[in-house]
Amino acid sequence: MHYLDDSLLPENQEKLVIQVAPYGPQWLPGDSDDIPVTLDEQVQKAVDCYNAGASVLHVHVREADGKGSKRLSMFNEMLARLREAVPKMVLQVGGSISFAPEDEGQAARWLNDDTRHMLAELDPRPDQVTVAINTSQMNVMELMTPADVAGTSLTSPLLQAAYRDMVVPSNPSWHEEHIRRLVARGIQPHFMLGSLTGLETVERLIRRGAYSGPLVLNYVAIGGGAAGLHPADMLEFVRRTPDGAVLTLETLNRHVVPMTTMAIALGLHVRVGIEDTLFGPDGRRATSVQQIERTVRIARELNREVAGGEDAHRIYRTGTFWRSADETLQQLGMVPNRRAAERGVPLRCAA
Repeated sequence: MHYLDDSLLPENQEKLVIQVAPYGPQWLPGDSDDIPVTLDEQVQKAVDCYNAGASVLHVHVREADGKGSKRLSMFNEMLARLREAVPKMVLQVGGSISFAPEDEGQAARWLNDDTRHMLAELDPRPDQVTVAINTSQMNVMELMTPADVAGTSLTSPLLQAAYRDMVVPSNPSWHEEHIRRLVARGIQPHFMLGSLTGLETVERLIRRGAYSGPLVLNYVAIGGGAAGLHPADMLEFVRRTPDGAVLTLETLNRHVVPMTTMAIALGLHVRVGIEDTLFGPDGRRATSVQQIERTVRIARELNREVAGGEDAHRIYRTGTFWRSADETLQQLGMVPNRRAAERGVPLRCAA
């Protein structure tokens, strides 16, 4: 992204889109007072988050026993309820479906390729499904401290071992087919990238015409195979992100507030919620709604406007797809593909 002399002035920045992830599939109901279990509670949590200022909802679903649901029928029921309860919100289904172990001592794993492909068949369809690019480690324990897990199920050595060895499976044959199926159904891929190599892979998909649509990204700074917490790494990712992309900062634990504050000042977007942290920066428990409210206050201090649901749909360009690689590159402000025998950096304006 390019930063002009006036790019840090809030009047020249887009409204702030606040994503919220309030369902926390890694936590059990006893880990926090802020974990909705019944479907009514899960829907009400979405309403509360929207009213607090979030415009994008990261969706996971729980069964009646409190375990993360792996049934697509439950997601269908949840989405239908959410469409009525928060009609303006961007509904973003988590592409893992649920990575939580079924029982203590079992592996924490993403579901198989065919099951995750079925997210393209959800009815009603979500606005987005998150898509990880390139198989990688997802060791969510690497940056956890004893204080982060105190009083929760993650004090269990067996659960810690399960999450420490978790892998995100996303081979090229899988993610290219998954993107194709999502786009065919009018669902926007929301790319979850923990490295510049992932960003480069997505750029190659665009240049080859394997994806022709808005580039909506989360920079995933959670360590353990994804990006870490060094601000310089975040800034390099920002610098390499195309000007026409939408970039959100996602991190974890008590790092959420300092990292997202930097992102707000830079004109990026942010994610909060108990899936990422149970705490505020002072180490005290903070609900998803409280995290949203704090983010709104920070944005106001920086004079950055907060996006509503209609703003988020406009900024993300949900439902928009383009006809070709050339059109996509132009829309995203990227250097065009090289023509035969063309030398130097290709620079072409629209005809």
